[in-house]
Amino acid sequence: MKLLMSFAVVGLSIAMIGCKDGATVADGPSQNRYDLESGKTQYEAETEPAGAVPVGEARQKAEDGKEITLVGLIGGSSEPFVKGLAAFTIVDAKVPYCAPDEGCPTPWDYCCETDAVKENIATVKIVDDAGKPVTQDARDFLEVKELSTVVVKGTAKRDDQGNLTVAAKKIFVRKD
Repeated sequence: MKLLMSFAVVGLSIAMIGCKDGATVADGPSQNRYDLESGKTQYEAETEPAGAVPVGEARQKAEDGKEITLVGLIGGSSEPFVKGLAAFTIVDAKVPYCAPDEGCPTPWDYCCETDAVKENIATVKIVDDAGKPVTQDARDFLEVKELSTVVVKGTAKRDDQGNLTVAAKKIFVRKD
């Protein structure tokens, strides 16, 4: 029994030494922090950021590495949320989606407007201060769902095909 206790103490001591000086795991994705006073996470904007441009306009004007604020509806595919990350796609509000009374089970996939979606979609990845992706589903902490309107503030990233990704620091969810 004493031997088992000794191993436990040594193991605990090694774990404590490994975590001294407030060290954190910097290589992996980040978790979201919740502020009890405001009732929001550090990624939720309390007020809507000014100057938001629609997704389609942002795709045309956004410069790689520059800050941008854009607005859109969560959607663009039948599964717009990325599992295991706070990431999703948004579509310009000018692109019509199927109305619920049309019998479409997933109106947020814009199945009747796939050509229009191509030029009016952006990917949003919520990142921490170090630029690491947050590893919590955005639906949980932002209380969003498909077709929720969001205003996103972050840094634009363009790829060779002209696709737009925003490394978001702040998200404002419009209450419809």
